[in-house]
Amino acid sequence: MDRRTWSLFETGIPSFDTLLGGGIPRRQSIIVAGDPGSGKTVLCSQMAFLAAARGLPVVLVTVTSEPHDKLVGELSSFSFFREELLDEKLFVMSAYSSLKQGAKETRDLIIQTVRKRGAKLLFIDGLRSIRDLWQDEARLREFLYELGIGLAAADCVGLFTTEYPLEKLLTLPEATTVDGIVSLAVVKHGARRMRRVEVVKLRGRPHLSGEHLMRIDEDGVSFIPRLESLVSTGRDVEPPEERVSFGLPELDVLMEGGLPRTSATLLAGSMGIGKTLLAAHFAVEGARRDEHSLFVSFHDSTESLAARARRIQLDVARFVRSGLITYLYIPPTEQEADLVLDRIFQEVERRNVKRLVIDGLTTLEQSIAERERRPLFLGALAEKLRRAGVTTLYTREVSKVAGTELDFSDAPVSILGENLLLLRYVELRGRIHRILSVLKMRDSKYDNDLREFQIADSGMKVLATMRSAEGLLTGQARPIGTSIGAPE
Repeated sequence: MDRRTWSLFETGIPSFDTLLGGGIPRRQSIIVAGDPGSGKTVLCSQMAFLAAARGLPVVLVTVTSEPHDKLVGELSSFSFFREELLDEKLFVMSAYSSLKQGAKETRDLIIQTVRKRGAKLLFIDGLRSIRDLWQDEARLREFLYELGIGLAAADCVGLFTTEYPLEKLLTLPEATTVDGIVSLAVVKHGARRMRRVEVVKLRGRPHLSGEHLMRIDEDGVSFIPRLESLVSTGRDVEPPEERVSFGLPELDVLMEGGLPRTSATLLAGSMGIGKTLLAAHFAVEGARRDEHSLFVSFHDSTESLAARARRIQLDVARFVRSGLITYLYIPPTEQEADLVLDRIFQEVERRNVKRLVIDGLTTLEQSIAERERRPLFLGALAEKLRRAGVTTLYTREVSKVAGTELDFSDAPVSILGENLLLLRYVELRGRIHRILSVLKMRDSKYDNDLREFQIADSGMKVLATMRSAEGLLTGQARPIGTSIGAPE
């Protein structure tokens, strides 16, 4: 076993161990801090039950006058709760009476119980109650210091909760006495309240810094690390020369056979222009080549997309049934970006996905609550997908794509747009035409001719180069010949 990990106490919550850099160093003590309702007791109790389930003796200490069964009853609804572990591997005791006697009596009682039980984890729920009872800074500091020494000698990890927000805790002696601090918080952002966790300090471990997403459900507490904190800046990988086809020969030829493998492409255009159907072509062509495709939509259910695709002779449903296309519909509710991407990466890994469509990039951007974080998040997303060997296509509405100027100032072109395909409407001689153009392909040859394309019952077709009008990209074309838009 690696010497860097042999001395770690695994929490039993893999996502928490990731934040901690592998786990809690053995013989260390940490404080889990946060306001009431932030999830401190649930998190620490979950760790206690999971440790007991692994056969490790655990001591759980309450410091209030309330009976044990109240705490036990509150935990019984979680899946980690196992009543048969109580009094066997997980011993619950009250230190309330000894607290009223003094610090030495309380410390001795706890250490003696830890040694008697051979405990590898001690959980004391409620340091603030001890502070309020004693009203003595020096006594509390001495208690924690000597308790830490006793736990280290017994090869036992200490977990303490306290109902203080991080800013207040850092001014108290507890912050310097313990080896680690984990802060839980419920953050208000507009009408939303979001749970967050931060490993503030942990001696001797290169933990993940900053705030991360926290969830509480029937299974207990889990965490999703910030995407950008997980993407390494290791050795760059040379991109393959292979091309990834759309299955539309007239479009593929503009890109020397298709999109560069493992690249990221922004498919931009106005509403209703055909972005989703072109993206569906991309996914279906991958399935035809026995490549697993993942299609993520914030707008259309599986049935809705399949019906639309069927009208242009594109059989999405068949490949969904075969498993070569996985369709993931995420309703545009108050989803958080880290949670959305966690689901996506689970599917990418589980199905060895080679092609990914994210239909509705604007919705994903808006799910990142902190605007200043969006460029870092999207950059990390593109890098992680590239290193996973995934070729990604994002669709995005560009609000200012109509008019005399093209304005991508509100779109993450520089971050995600290794390749940029533009779809737009153009009015010519009283008729609306659809045109497309490859505006950018990084480090790759491409043809930037403007092509008209059609979406009809017979399918999607890319037509010949439009050379008989000018000003096409402005949406206000001026004819210089008679072929485009002329009466038939």
